[in-house]
Amino acid sequence: MMLFSLSRSRKISIIGFCAAGLLFCLPNMVSKGTLEKFPAWLQHTVNLGLDLRGGSHLQLEVDLKAVNAEFLSNLLSDVRGTLRKENIGYLNLRVEGKDSNPRLFLNLRDIGQKDKVISIIKKIDNSLLTEVTVDGQVTISVDPIAAQNRAKKIIEQSIEVIRRRIDESGTKEPTILRQGEDRIIVQLPGVEDPQEVKKLLGKTAKMTFHMVDHGAQNTGIASSDSTMMDYVRSDEDSGRKIAVKNTISVSGEHLIDAQVSTDSQTGEIGVSLRFNKIGARKFAEISASSIGRQFAIVLDGKVLTAPVFRSAIPDGNASISGGYRSIKEANELALLLRAGSLPAPLKVVEERTVGPSLGADSIHDGRNATVVAFLLVSIFMIAGYSVFGLFANVALIFNMVLLFAGLSLLQATLTLPGIAGIAMTIGMAVDANVLIYERIKEELRLGTPALAAIEAGYDRAMTTIVDSNLTTLIAAAALYEFGTGPIRGFAVTTAIGISVSMFTALSVTKLITAWWFKDKQLETLPI
Repeated sequence: MMLFSLSRSRKISIIGFCAAGLLFCLPNMVSKGTLEKFPAWLQHTVNLGLDLRGGSHLQLEVDLKAVNAEFLSNLLSDVRGTLRKENIGYLNLRVEGKDSNPRLFLNLRDIGQKDKVISIIKKIDNSLLTEVTVDGQVTISVDPIAAQNRAKKIIEQSIEVIRRRIDESGTKEPTILRQGEDRIIVQLPGVEDPQEVKKLLGKTAKMTFHMVDHGAQNTGIASSDSTMMDYVRSDEDSGRKIAVKNTISVSGEHLIDAQVSTDSQTGEIGVSLRFNKIGARKFAEISASSIGRQFAIVLDGKVLTAPVFRSAIPDGNASISGGYRSIKEANELALLLRAGSLPAPLKVVEERTVGPSLGADSIHDGRNATVVAFLLVSIFMIAGYSVFGLFANVALIFNMVLLFAGLSLLQATLTLPGIAGIAMTIGMAVDANVLIYERIKEELRLGTPALAAIEAGYDRAMTTIVDSNLTTLIAAAALYEFGTGPIRGFAVTTAIGISVSMFTALSVTKLITAWWFKDKQLETLPI
């Protein structure tokens, strides 16, 4: 009969799959010291989310208002240079409304050149809108749709840069997601004191490279084209100021990599920089014309370092050397450079810390809820289906084992909603067995022999089982795709639990039933 026609290879596969589940579930049940003795491929465990493990919650605000103002400010030098090159006379080139609705203004000497000016501005950036009044005042603003697209891109870039910076710090399984139009949520499981991460994220302004204004530096008074900035190389430099040109020579977005380096001849510690093609071209032009002069690397409105150009750098591979007291100091600068520059300023607007004791309470309550759900479901199955209910309960145990094995292999993060998904999976996992057993009862009422009734129960219920679970998997996939954070955790545990339940219901219980029936050879079934 079909029930006993399970091939030897299929029986071995079912047993092997269950054994593998036990093996990969085991790391979650041993101490950390014992786990370290396991081979690397067997050290994967389920990661606990912020609400279970404890940690830090930060809400960051992206300063989108400053983006357009900075964008227009950076256009000043381009507009000034282009208009002069085209011999177009103008007066009072300026930016107004930096906090809201930023615009660039200038006054034409000759109103007859307005069409030429509009054409020039469009060539500089086609996202700009230009208006000219009858008295020759030119207003340059950013197209609203282009500004909206730029804002969206800035949020995405900020999230990616924050993720890289946190990864560089060694924090595992952070949750970083967008909230609203200008907020970013950062959750750091296991980080009880987020000061180091906040310090890293605190370097929030856009990284830029500027030339030093030596004239202003000598007098100690900023000129109209420069700003006096704090030098934050070390504590010893506290209070020191450097005059930095306002014009951005190279944007930090063109920096590809930064690594600590050591001169093989002098042993001098330094930081090597590598730029992309655009950055390399700009850096080559600046270095060739600025040998012997200082340039400043600016982050968060403060100068990180201000080395001197010793020679032209034509290939975009520069080295900042000298003055580093230790590799650690050089590595801190390299880390900030390597992690990337944020396209807009950020500020921490909310900070919460979830204590590990609260997380332990959540785990305790979630575990109790899961155990109660398991016991109630087990009692129901035994009461309703006798020994067959016992088989379903054995399969349910393997369902839990395989679920945690899957979560471990995927390095998934378990949250409170994830525990809710596990508790729900316990109830849904026996649905397939209920369908099978009810079909067996129906066949027995029709007078079908015991073995044939079992065969019919498994065969005819399979389509219904697959269809019902498939719709649940589609819903879980939608939750994962469009959800964030804890919602995704719920979707992951539900999807894995449902997938595993089909295996345990259709394979594990079938194998157990086959062994039991072959041993008993009953003519009537206790169901």
